[in-house]
Amino acid sequence: HVQLVESGGGSVQAGGSLRLSCTASGYTYSTYCMGWFRQAPGKQREGVARSVRGGSTSIADSVLGRFTISKDNAKNTLYLQMNSLKPEDTAMYYCAADGNCPYCSGGGCYGRHWGQGTQVTVS
Repeated sequence: HVQLVESGGGSVQAGGSLRLSCTASGYTYSTYCMGWFRQAPGKQREGVARSVRGGSTSIADSVLGRFTISKDNAKNTLYLQMNSLKPEDTAMYYCAADGNCPYCSGGGCYGRHWGQGTQVTVS
């Protein structure tokens, strides 16, 4: 049974920082591609950052320079460091994992495994 558990969300003022964590269990963590996604009320879910096999990462243009994705294989945990937060970053943030990498296309986001989400509110 694969499980992804996010934590670290909360309410912060604009310009503040948060670090989200996603702890994985139930499979060999390092063999999967993992990513962070977010969904604001009334908006489509979008990709934020991705950590792929081999250690390479990618970041969405909207958060480039402010967010950083990293992972600790020993702890089976994926992180999203969010700095210089803006009100438009307010959303539910989800962690996802898939052998072929979770992705967004045609208005939807797809991945084999998803966490329950953690709320980030920036005011």
